[in-house]
Amino acid sequence: MEKYAVDLLPQTARQGPRKQGILPAQEIRELIKNGKIRSSAEISDNQIQPASIDLRLGDRAYRVRASFLPSGKSLIGPKIRELALEEIDLTQPALLRPENVYIARATEFLALPPDIEGKANPKSTTGRLDIFTRLLTEGQEIFEAVPKGYRGDLYVEIFPRTFPIIVKAGTKLNQLRFLRGESQCDDEQLRKLDQKRPLVYENGGDPNKAVTRQGLRISIDLGAGGESIVAYKAKRTEVPIDLAKVAAYNVEQFWEPFHAHDLNASLVLDPGEFYLLASKERVSVPPEYAAEMVSYDDAIGEFTVHYAGFFDPGFGHGASGEIKGTNAVLEVRAHEVPILLEDGREIGRLLYHKMADKPDKVYGSEIGSSYQQQGLALSKQFKKTSETESTTELQTSATQN
Repeated sequence: MEKYAVDLLPQTARQGPRKQGILPAQEIRELIKNGKIRSSAEISDNQIQPASIDLRLGDRAYRVRASFLPSGKSLIGPKIRELALEEIDLTQPALLRPENVYIARATEFLALPPDIEGKANPKSTTGRLDIFTRLLTEGQEIFEAVPKGYRGDLYVEIFPRTFPIIVKAGTKLNQLRFLRGESQCDDEQLRKLDQKRPLVYENGGDPNKAVTRQGLRISIDLGAGGESIVAYKAKRTEVPIDLAKVAAYNVEQFWEPFHAHDLNASLVLDPGEFYLLASKERVSVPPEYAAEMVSYDDAIGEFTVHYAGFFDPGFGHGASGEIKGTNAVLEVRAHEVPILLEDGREIGRLLYHKMADKPDKVYGSEIGSSYQQQGLALSKQFKKTSETESTTELQTSATQN
């Protein structure tokens, strides 16, 4: 493993304190320009999202015996060498198999200012493919967290759970957002925001009062009418999914769809299986905010939901409110016992965070975002079918009406 070294760059003089909140795209570019975010390969503008930067896999990955938490006493490089079962060359497309743990160093590394910290999460496509991905940083005893003033490498832990996948150097599995000070909105702030700009819409585009209780409450939709697909269950297969491909795979080979008329507004989750569901609420994230999906109750252990849970500024909103909400796709897995989910059941909370400034670009098709007006959308690697297209068309039509 290479030893990380930090170049000392002159600090840019600034007038007055910087605003608190999640840093927008233009401040991320500033961090890159000032050498606070660096890379062994040029950082392209399409890596920079409205409130985050996509991290890329480096040239090597390691299959290891077990996951681990870094600490101040054990550096990540030596721990990988201790646990390594196989070294994998990522300069060529490489197969990663389910139920194996892999670790790769990211191309990007950091030399953050003392007032800025970071938090990572899987990208939406990563989550929809049931790829459990976490960020590791030196000396940090929790996953996904980058401490204030961190100077060092970034490592990505990859654990495919259902599908074999093909990745290579440059593949983007997770994203990192940066934070200065406090950002999370409390319920009173959410209610005031909802009065100014609706956070929840009904089908047809009419505003609906947001249910706020430790965040915006999110429920599942299993009662959409007629032939609508309201859930997908992942199939076990030996066929790998190449993450570099778009619209390349047949849905039926990898997913079992569930239609509304077959479920009677309820669905039993089988332990260990992976499901995609959609929220009943069509949520909106104004450009001055970002949002994060969390469990509706941290004490509940029967299932997990949405581990790719970050919503960029403009999701379900657009630049000026032209989009009247978008359904959240929920990645759900039951654990020890089968569990019944019923239509309208609360399943998550959406926490809203203030941006330090309005980003100079927002989530949407014009920047290559894949899920702005989604219904129950699979990841972009799958071909569109008449059923998936009709689901999206219903969403789009309701937005435009």
